[in-house]
Amino acid sequence: MSLCIQNELQCSVCLDVFSDPVSTPCGHNFCRSCLKQCWDISLICSCPMCKETFSKRPDLKINTTLKQLALHFKEKFSLTRSEVLCDICDERKLKALKSCLVCQASYCETHLEPHQRVPNFKKHKLMDPVENIKDYICQKHERPLELFCRDDQTCVCVFCTDGDHKTHNTVPLEEMSKDKKTQLKKTQTDVQQMIQERIKKIQDIKHSAELRKRSTDEEKAASVEVFSALIRSIERRQTELLEMMDEQQKAAEKQDEDLIKDLEQEITELKWRDSELEQLSHTNHHLYLLQIDSSLYRPPHTKNWSEIMLRKMQQYAVDVTLDPDTAHPELILSEDGKQVKPGDIRHELPDNPERFDKCVCVLGKEGFSSGRFYFEVQVKEKTEWDLGVVRESFNRKGMITLSPQYGYCSVFLRDENDYCACVVPFVSLCLRVSPQKVGVFVDYEEGLVCFYDVDNRSHIYSFTGQTFTEKLFPYFSPWLNNEGKNSAPLIISPVHYNK
Repeated sequence: MSLCIQNELQCSVCLDVFSDPVSTPCGHNFCRSCLKQCWDISLICSCPMCKETFSKRPDLKINTTLKQLALHFKEKFSLTRSEVLCDICDERKLKALKSCLVCQASYCETHLEPHQRVPNFKKHKLMDPVENIKDYICQKHERPLELFCRDDQTCVCVFCTDGDHKTHNTVPLEEMSKDKKTQLKKTQTDVQQMIQERIKKIQDIKHSAELRKRSTDEEKAASVEVFSALIRSIERRQTELLEMMDEQQKAAEKQDEDLIKDLEQEITELKWRDSELEQLSHTNHHLYLLQIDSSLYRPPHTKNWSEIMLRKMQQYAVDVTLDPDTAHPELILSEDGKQVKPGDIRHELPDNPERFDKCVCVLGKEGFSSGRFYFEVQVKEKTEWDLGVVRESFNRKGMITLSPQYGYCSVFLRDENDYCACVVPFVSLCLRVSPQKVGVFVDYEEGLVCFYDVDNRSHIYSFTGQTFTEKLFPYFSPWLNNEGKNSAPLIISPVHYNK
């Protein structure tokens, strides 16, 4: 069939010949699975080609005529591309069943019979039929390329192992081909996982955008109700505030759209890589597997999405200062309220209700009852520490239980390298490197508390699904001095946000 026919039978989403094609009400055709995937990750149902929006998801039926044309095209294209004919047949050449590397010829079932009966012929090396059989023959010795030299990364014959490759590490070609196919399959699995991660990331971004829009709409309605009874000057201020909120919403939506666009582009590229890997994993042409670009054996380079999300969170940086009225009597606070370290002497301080009396902790002065906020803390040279946020009404007297049920969302370090999340029971955190600076992000309405390694731009742990109904305060514990081994302070650091 012509290239024009192939284009007409091609899905515009996966760029492959249709599989179970369906037609949208606007008249465009797509693979059923491709269209379902597009709609599953979107808040609205629209045509991927013309963008026409449908009020509800259409009940799609398979286009049987188009499906039959696609199947016919696939069968004919596959036959034309892979068929190898018998070299012995005189008139009407039959399809070859095997190719012989010794005879350097391809045989149909009838002419292959001597290779299955005659003892000398039965020793010949047979393989699946190929057109370019000379590529499987050693040009120097005119012998089949049956071995692979690991030292020189090339195919060789048996005679080569007595010459230039005598002391080299060689293995049968089939064994090397099997290893390569295993490696390709693993890479394909990694690529498929990357696709699913990015689809999930798109869903998370859209869910967050929906919650943010709902919250913004509620805030706008509330502000209109409050300011409607005030004088004209305040009404002007109301208009300015609404415009600012709209601009912030548009900026946030634009950022989400850009992230989704980048993720969708990566998904498209990963699908192409997955398709290539799928084809390669089923080929039996050993030489071709060994000659393809080495980059196909590794997952493709993609953006560091942890870094992008961290930058997005850093936009909500707030100025946090330690509250001396909450500090345990053994703690030492700096004059600017930005550092706290453990001491060895218990100071005489008023035992006010806000102060910790057993646990060496201190809170930030500022409390937050809505929106999002972010701050960073240097934990360099510390062997033990606690960080997180706590609810205003939690118990500060006596021994405390660190868990969300008791008002704490925090992580901690013990014994230099034992990192845990404070839930019951504790969750051990396997970190690749020890964080030197930890970022803490809170989305009050979404019930989310995230911890990030700022220098390595990597995620540490997240508390999700929390319900906050009161003020949240930043929470710090430099832990005990431990005879000077843990004397370094926790330092609230300024946030350097880079766009």
